[in-house]
Amino acid sequence: MKIVHICLCGPVTDGFNYQDNLISKYHVKLGHDVTLLASEWIWNKKGKLTLTNHKDYVNDDGVHMIRLPIKLGIINNRLKIYKGLYHTLEQESPDILFVHGVQFLDVFQVAKYAQKHPNVTVYVDNHADFSNSATTWLSKNILHKILWRICAHSILPYAAKFYGVLPARVDFLINLYHIPKEKCELLVMGADDDLVVKTSDKEKQLKFRQKYGIEADDFLIVTGGKIDVWKTQTLLLMKAIRNIKRNDVKLIIFGSVADSIKRQFDDLLSSDNIQYIGWVNSEQSYLAFASANLVIFPGRHSVYWEQAAGEGIPLIVKDWPGTHHVDLGGNVRFLMNDSVEEIQGNIEFLLDHPDVYDSMKKIAQDKGMSYFSYKEIAKRSIEQ
Repeated sequence: MKIVHICLCGPVTDGFNYQDNLISKYHVKLGHDVTLLASEWIWNKKGKLTLTNHKDYVNDDGVHMIRLPIKLGIINNRLKIYKGLYHTLEQESPDILFVHGVQFLDVFQVAKYAQKHPNVTVYVDNHADFSNSATTWLSKNILHKILWRICAHSILPYAAKFYGVLPARVDFLINLYHIPKEKCELLVMGADDDLVVKTSDKEKQLKFRQKYGIEADDFLIVTGGKIDVWKTQTLLLMKAIRNIKRNDVKLIIFGSVADSIKRQFDDLLSSDNIQYIGWVNSEQSYLAFASANLVIFPGRHSVYWEQAAGEGIPLIVKDWPGTHHVDLGGNVRFLMNDSVEEIQGNIEFLLDHPDVYDSMKKIAQDKGMSYFSYKEIAKRSIEQ
């Protein structure tokens, strides 16, 4: 089938490990003809937004990328009105429209196209919840409760399904946008099957450990992502590792560290058991998790949670409301408080109870690797 993904709520950067990148990649691998409509904005290697010169091309995943220019003006840059969206949809003539987010005004053009072409099947997903959206009075009561709710309802008559990519984001659709419950469903984020297979090689994992002086029988813990004022719990994890008096327990941290906590972070790196390896690309992040005995995310949710679960690695994560989907029956332990003692206690419990750890690992491998497979997620996404 011809599938057109519409990703106009924010920047789309080729090669990233985000849901819009991977679900379109695996739709191609499943034999579909896939086009992705995006803005001209991408993230560069320095983490800054920049305009790309590539407007119409096929990316490395076999996805036909069409980048639409945003109309000028500060208001339109926020509300996102694009030049030529409806005309492009007519040209592409999709069997399936997959709309990633409704928080852009041009969703009315998508609804207009769906109304004119009743044979097209429409799916909509949602990446907003109360941890990343509607955090101020204006955002909640004006943008989401009025504007974006109207946008969501414009496409509602034509949508086969509204997906939330977290349970909290399903609730957001129902409670804030008033989408009927029967039209809403969880469609999880996950792991790139190709990279899971590629980094499952034991020799690669051994070389990764050797590169950072980690012995084969060391208990390696990995964490990663943006470390900023929203994720200062990483500092608590570092303190917990310093408190554990065992030379065979090691922590590797990757990602970016905000200037506001850099000094505290650097002070905690003085421990021989903690290493910071800086920014890594997608494949390197998969290899880091695959080489670990345990992955810990003590702060707010990120896409790395599902990635690590999809690699079959046991997890310790913060108990965020609406994120318990990562627990498939015992592969995860949840942190209830932001404390060094709780993090340390959970790690030491698993070290002292290898039977519990082995059970977590078995569940992670038996269930996590299939449930969080993007190939399987891509199949489920268009089966409704």
